[in-house]
Amino acid sequence: MSSQGKFMIYCAEQYKLAKHLTGKQLAELFSRYRVWEYVYSCYEALHTTGTNYIIEDIDLYIEARKPAMV
Repeated sequence: MSSQGKFMIYCAEQYKLAKHLTGKQLAELFSRYRVWEYVYSCYEALHTTGTNYIIEDIDLYIEARKPAMV
């Protein structure tokens, strides 16, 4: 598995734990707001940050996409 793939799994697991989501809830949320693509595209910047920053960044990304997804 690539470094990016491992990092995406790490981000997903940490987000799931922080937000108390089930795997299904996480998958639906990440797919609906295209978080998978975002994390993959921002790998170079995000993988050098801490877990709390990553979780906050994903939250900001989702919030910014919500109006566009309605």
